Amino acid sequence: MSAKSIHKAEYQVLQRLLRGIRKRAGLTQAQLSVALDRPQSYVSDVERGSRRMDLLQLREFCRACGQDLTEFVRGFEAELR
Repeated sequence: MSAKSIHKAEYQVLQRLLRGIRKRAGLTQAQLSVALDRPQSYVSDVERGSRRMDLLQLREFCRACGQDLTEFVRGFEAELR
């Protein structure tokens, strides 16, 4: 049986990159949560890997951090190589 995606090494890379774009944008979790119209715990859960994101949520997260989704995915793929 395959491990759930949130337990795979690739997901840890995703978490690290999400935390990185937030920090490079100069945003705290609380500030990002306001931009996303979500509770701060949402951002924390995403960054810790206890909450999965769909593509639309990932796009929203990237946009709120001033990051283009396509560029984010390219960076993610490069990290996995």
